[in-house]
Amino acid sequence: MHGHSRERSIALLLVTVGLVAASGASCPRSVYQATGHPVLSAEPTLEEVIQVVNQNNLQIERFSAPSAEISASDMPASLRASVAYERDRRLRVRAGTLVTGPELDLGSNDELFWIWFRRNPQQALYYCRHDRYATSPIRQMLPIDPDWLIEAMGINPLDPEVPYEGPFRLKNGAWEIRTVRQTADGPATKITVVDEVRGLIRGQYLFDGQGRLAASAAISEHRYDPVSGLSMARKVEIRCPAAKFTMQVDLGNVRINRLAGDPRELWSMPRYDDYPLVDLGNPNLQLPPPAAQAPALQAPPPATRQPALVRPPSMPVQGRRPQPGRDRPAY
Repeated sequence: MHGHSRERSIALLLVTVGLVAASGASCPRSVYQATGHPVLSAEPTLEEVIQVVNQNNLQIERFSAPSAEISASDMPASLRASVAYERDRRLRVRAGTLVTGPELDLGSNDELFWIWFRRNPQQALYYCRHDRYATSPIRQMLPIDPDWLIEAMGINPLDPEVPYEGPFRLKNGAWEIRTVRQTADGPATKITVVDEVRGLIRGQYLFDGQGRLAASAAISEHRYDPVSGLSMARKVEIRCPAAKFTMQVDLGNVRINRLAGDPRELWSMPRYDDYPLVDLGNPNLQLPPPAAQAPALQAPPPATRQPALVRPPSMPVQGRRPQPGRDRPAY
């Protein structure tokens, strides 16, 4: 397999495997308005932000999106897709076109994740156990923990035991909270942007210890589901600068807490004729060299700044930990 194609394939795998999952926790419940949405006060405390976010997110156990659409860098056209998810790590994305048939099958279960591209130069079905990712060769290509990518859809609860900083009000009115995470590569700063009224997550950004953007997710078009009484985003744009990778997902009509299909088939790694299995967790697997690291992002001049929640937030000078209230992103 050509190195460039393999790198794009694995980038798509890791980004998409982390696209639509969430984790469980417990927290106090807040009061819903008649619309079903919890509402933040004008000057919320950190505890209130966590409580209102979790009032919605903790109740999303699963969902299905039978009419989704996926596009990505180096992908010649958008693919029609079906997406199914069940907490914590169960995911299935199958995509293709009416003309060519199936083009993509990727997913995750409690044990491993996998990806199949029909058009790969080397025909194979790639897979990796979750517990082998941290020490696997694929981290050389996309050194982002898939457990962080799990949060990209903005339906993950906020752990009240995590030491957050904030909330800090942004210029567009939204609220920002920050936390520092310990990763295999050292401390990383996670920024979460929360809607100023409904407490829905609208953006997530991960910066490494040198202030470089490792990954971002711009989350938009939240829809209220009257059946479940919960809200989810319809569109997500994910960027991984180091891998030079961008991906857009439109989930279409999302069915919250409803699944279609046989769960045993949904969460099982498939088999494809003439496509051998390749273990990405194999320490002897030969991979192309890692992509060059992207330079640290700097805030552009005010005249060129893009609309809120589209451009990733600016970060402080490399090597300095962000300071609350002083190093807030400029939107």
